[in-house]
Amino acid sequence: MHSISANDIGIGYETAKWIAMMGATVIIACRSQERAQNAIERMKTEFQAEKDKHTEGISETDTLHVEFMQVDLASLRSVKSFIEEFRSSGRQLHTLICNAGIAMHPQHYTEDDNELMFQVNYLSHFLIAAHFIPIMKKSGDDCRIINVSSEAIKVATFDISTIQGKQSTPENFDRLNYYGRSKLYQIMQMYKLNRCLQGSNITVSSIHPGIVETEINRSFTDLGRWKVFFGLSKLIGVTKTPFEGARTTINVAVNPQLAGIRDVYYSDCKPASTVPIARKLENQEALWEYSKERLKDYLPEEVIKELEDNTPI
Repeated sequence: MHSISANDIGIGYETAKWIAMMGATVIIACRSQERAQNAIERMKTEFQAEKDKHTEGISETDTLHVEFMQVDLASLRSVKSFIEEFRSSGRQLHTLICNAGIAMHPQHYTEDDNELMFQVNYLSHFLIAAHFIPIMKKSGDDCRIINVSSEAIKVATFDISTIQGKQSTPENFDRLNYYGRSKLYQIMQMYKLNRCLQGSNITVSSIHPGIVETEINRSFTDLGRWKVFFGLSKLIGVTKTPFEGARTTINVAVNPQLAGIRDVYYSDCKPASTVPIARKLENQEALWEYSKERLKDYLPEEVIKELEDNTPI
């Protein structure tokens, strides 16, 4: 079974649809049940259209196995409820795709007092992965965690003392830098988790989907230079459709040749370079300790032990 954290019809929608059309059971975890159910109905219609076209590689089943579970990544209480709901279902989990995210949002803090992009793009995914790893260890020989990152890591900085941006005012809050930071943390988490999971059946990878036309661009509407950037990108043909943006995620999720491959950042379905600050061990360890502190009310000792000791349950 595959779980996809996705709030918008875009990359997450195409990822969920095509993995389901290959025969997997997929859970879409997002905030709005109405939007999720509408997306699922649309997927089923498009699945039938692909069957009518005799598209190769899709399932011969009559319908898609796609379900909805509610989660709001801006609320750790909501994330905890989602984790408990999934765990109580007794399901296995083979692939966790951490796709949900927001980009260049103005300075804002969640009910948990975390900078919004830090929590939605990184910290809540960290919490979900931490609790689901014990389930994945029992789910089969080849289980995968995939973090959907961004080339915005190239403009990111790393400084634990300013990780929440509270030294800034709303007027001088560097939205691009903090978006890039949240995506940088996903890659740093990949390296740390893979050290913890070395020798296990779970691998962690990161991907860059490209410049994709999706609803994530809604946070750019008041940023003139970024409207120009995306407009020019579209004009010269470097932007991707949501399906094109989803291809790398889908490949990393299902390609049998990637079984057991870890610590890779993919772009256009090929390994790509990350940034030096992401690979520094001291940065990864500092982020790990800070993350545990921010999640101390949601990470029981046995979950931390499972992560850090890599002791099979």
